[in-house]
Amino acid sequence: MKKILLAFLFTILAYIIIGNVIAVSNIIPDDAIRIRVIANSNSEYDQNIKYKVKKTVESDMYKLLKDTKTLEEARSRIKRHLSSLEDKVYTTLQEEEYELPFTINFGLNYFPKKEFKGITYDEGYYESVVITLGEGLGDNWWCVLFPPLCLLEAEDSNTTDVEYTTMVKTIIDKYF
Repeated sequence: MKKILLAFLFTILAYIIIGNVIAVSNIIPDDAIRIRVIANSNSEYDQNIKYKVKKTVESDMYKLLKDTKTLEEARSRIKRHLSSLEDKVYTTLQEEEYELPFTINFGLNYFPKKEFKGITYDEGYYESVVITLGEGLGDNWWCVLFPPLCLLEAEDSNTTDVEYTTMVKTIIDKYF
């Protein structure tokens, strides 16, 4: 019984320590460049259009920035590529017969406070590429372009969902 109790306490302690390490590693660096796609509205149609634009942009930006080493290099590549990015968004919208206008802005843009997977991202103005579809009143998708914290999945278009688990959870499930 003592061994089980000791193992349980060790497991809880390890889970707390590991959880804190993971939470700290998910903080976005101050010198990051974000990307955001804002839907016209929250209608199913507008949200689907947003995801199609997101898919196009995500893949394109990954290819553009995957070998980038510095913030200045990332800025320079993005600025040189804005016209091409605009063309790709335009083509995606044309293919979907989407009639509303869109804008692309690279600079300091406002991001509202966001909670995601237990982490709170502060509101504020962040260096970013923002693509606004129509009136931009719908939910948005965003991630970090540089360093490429969330574009890695764009490298392989054949990715499948992965379920992550911890050693602690495995031990608890096995013995309790």
